[in-house]
Amino acid sequence: MKLVTFLKGLAVLAALFTTGRAVSAQELVEVFGPQITNRVLVLRSTTDIAVFGPVVETFLRTQPGLQVRYEQWGSNELYRLTRRDCRDGVAGADIVISSGVHQMVQLVNEACAASYRSRLTERLPEALRWRDELWGITREPAVIVYNRELVPAEDIPQSRFDLLDLLRPDGTPYAGRVATYDIEQSGLGYLFAFADAQEATTFGALQESFGRSQAVSTCCSVDIIKGVAEGRYLIAYNVLGSYAQGYQLKDKRIGIVLPSDYTLVLSRTFMIPKQADHKAEAEAFLDFLLSSEGTLALRTALLISPLLETEEGNEGEGLSSTALRPIGLSPALMVALDELTRETFLRRWRSTFPGP
Repeated sequence: MKLVTFLKGLAVLAALFTTGRAVSAQELVEVFGPQITNRVLVLRSTTDIAVFGPVVETFLRTQPGLQVRYEQWGSNELYRLTRRDCRDGVAGADIVISSGVHQMVQLVNEACAASYRSRLTERLPEALRWRDELWGITREPAVIVYNRELVPAEDIPQSRFDLLDLLRPDGTPYAGRVATYDIEQSGLGYLFAFADAQEATTFGALQESFGRSQAVSTCCSVDIIKGVAEGRYLIAYNVLGSYAQGYQLKDKRIGIVLPSDYTLVLSRTFMIPKQADHKAEAEAFLDFLLSSEGTLALRTALLISPLLETEEGNEGEGLSSTALRPIGLSPALMVALDELTRETFLRRWRSTFPGP
């Protein structure tokens, strides 16, 4: 059963990479459910429609007559839009789901969220539930991705220390061939980088090595992973494992490593805006996602990653049991959005990736 679920999930994500579609500032929209109805649930999310759409369809089988309008946004744009709706008292969305967890905590702190409690929400660990207004619904590791054909086995970085060793020598063949998120464009990239800075003694050295070796800072999981597969990059750092596994289905050149020093684990967060027009339906969707049926749908979509459930790994490529660092929901995340802290952090990042 687990193998069948895993393969279905890979198929879902393969569709995403076949189309080459990526989350960006441009809104994408798809409608699920009946075309004519007076019950329309507006869901805004950073998760690609090709990935989350089947989860929505599974939910709708339990909700006859309900339509879901799925709007796909980049994390920074979704944060700004949701914050503006909150400030203006506009009922823009009934549900917001974002990988920019720090931004969602800030929205809750600004009284933008409705409260809800149920038997299923109460079963969530405290780290995945904050003030009964924000809930973590996925489990996705931040991984290192590499090109299997172009990176020798002895060079595959199993940790950040290994990556530093690859970038340290003068004349390293990895100069200009390592990629990571542009943290000014990507709220998720900023979150991962900030979490690294709080977690690791290696962060400063790694950032310095990125700058010295002319690493590339760019947008979007899909673009980064595709670049590794095509050989424009040899290695990518801090990429979402769920998307990497999806690409791996159609392109075996992609290899995946959970860093053995520590692996960040993201839980995309679910919020019901306080101005939502369809709170009951939004609450039903949350309970569905936390139910056994919803959890299975998320596993099938690889949004609850099988990488976190194995000790043997994938084809022996470094996916051994590792120290997991879940990014919990707490006010501590708001430090990342403090204006002075953010500007100082971005200034240092710009010095590492000065651009063209």
